[in-house]
Amino acid sequence: MEGFEEEITEPVSPTGQYLNSSCLCIYILGVLEFEISIDDCQTHSLLQDVFLPINTRFSSIMIKDQFNGEKKWKKVEVNLEDHINVPEFSSEKSCNSFYDESLDEYMSKISMEHLPQDRPLWEIHIIKYPTKNAAATVVFKLHHALGDGYSLMGALLSCLERADNPSLPFTLPSSQRPKSVFNTKAIIKRFPSTFSSTLRSMMDFGWSIVKSSMIEDDLTPIRSRADDVKLRKITISSVSFTMEHIKEVKSRLDVSINDVIAGLIFFGIRLYMLEMNQESRKASSTALVLLNTRNIKGYKSVKEMVSKNNNGAAWGNQFAFLHIPIPELNDPKFENPLEFIWEAHKEISRKKNSLVTPLTGMLLNMVKTIRGPEAAARYVHSTLRNSSTTISNIIGPVEQMALANHPVKGLYFMVVGPPESLTVTIMSYMGKLRIAFGSEKDFIDKHKMKCCMEKSLEMIIKASTKTSA
Repeated sequence: MEGFEEEITEPVSPTGQYLNSSCLCIYILGVLEFEISIDDCQTHSLLQDVFLPINTRFSSIMIKDQFNGEKKWKKVEVNLEDHINVPEFSSEKSCNSFYDESLDEYMSKISMEHLPQDRPLWEIHIIKYPTKNAAATVVFKLHHALGDGYSLMGALLSCLERADNPSLPFTLPSSQRPKSVFNTKAIIKRFPSTFSSTLRSMMDFGWSIVKSSMIEDDLTPIRSRADDVKLRKITISSVSFTMEHIKEVKSRLDVSINDVIAGLIFFGIRLYMLEMNQESRKASSTALVLLNTRNIKGYKSVKEMVSKNNNGAAWGNQFAFLHIPIPELNDPKFENPLEFIWEAHKEISRKKNSLVTPLTGMLLNMVKTIRGPEAAARYVHSTLRNSSTTISNIIGPVEQMALANHPVKGLYFMVVGPPESLTVTIMSYMGKLRIAFGSEKDFIDKHKMKCCMEKSLEMIIKASTKTSA
């Protein structure tokens, strides 16, 4: 590291500092499941020639400025051996079910471990054993301070190729947004609703502050509030659905795919809570739904993300939390599972288009300026701690990906480190929707959670069919 003393340093974004603080340390696990066994002889060259050049943060450490205490990225020399892990599982049993259990335990183990701060904040785990889902598995563990899901997915796509034709770009599901047209008369006509919307935004913002700092969700089968654990011991599980089923429900209800997914997850969570404890049907539970705050469509290339012309604006952590209440089954209105989708649509649309997100950003900046980044990090920690779950979503390519001619069969990710008992992530890939659960070990039954999510979709499809009949 001494040879890099004169390297130019890059400031760490405020959110990056919050996510790597004394009270909060968040990681992202990216899991690639391969169709064939892994030949890892190319690992070093791929990391050196493809991965590290993506962004200087992958070869930098986070340091404190000796004058003002602000954190900065400082480029260092990378010893790849420190970042590559190839675990060995017991060879006494060689069945896939044994390796499934071994992989689960290994994922739980690495979820609990902090990455050393004196070297770049990432590592790779190559699991060569076959499981029920794959012939081999690769797990990337990256500190969330390096970037959010959008940044890291863009980085992943720059490392992989289309399995069918490497010369062609990946196709990603489009999300068309209606274009806004400036019209003075229309604005005057909308003034009463604009005023009402502003008033609701201020009320939502006030509620967000109270929820983040004072009012906690009830203790339920998905919220233990085990406060003393910095990194909870979790188990990671997942369930897959075909996108066609989701699209069918979307068309029948005239909502977005994200609305269907949110409603599906909310209803599945309530079914699980009800099965574990009948009283929890009326418990107050809140989900923090992550919103990508970039004003761009689709993924940019890494070069575009970090370009000076764009001020590097696309890369980094650019997201916000939306407080979305999980509907109570105690309310007769929600006996129809489709109400969970309509309620998700109403709440997410309203808060996504309100002033809550920019106002919260201003609040955090003010706290950081007055009391320092650690105080702002404690506010973010409190926001997470007082809720029941966090839900984040990443769009993956339609075509199959391949890494060094190794076809990727499955793809999902998990966020580890939040002070919650349940974290839910969603990934679309090759016409499949993969919902993964990071569940507090020995508290949440991952098998029952999976069954409840499957039951949720089944009941939603059945109810939507009756609606359209």
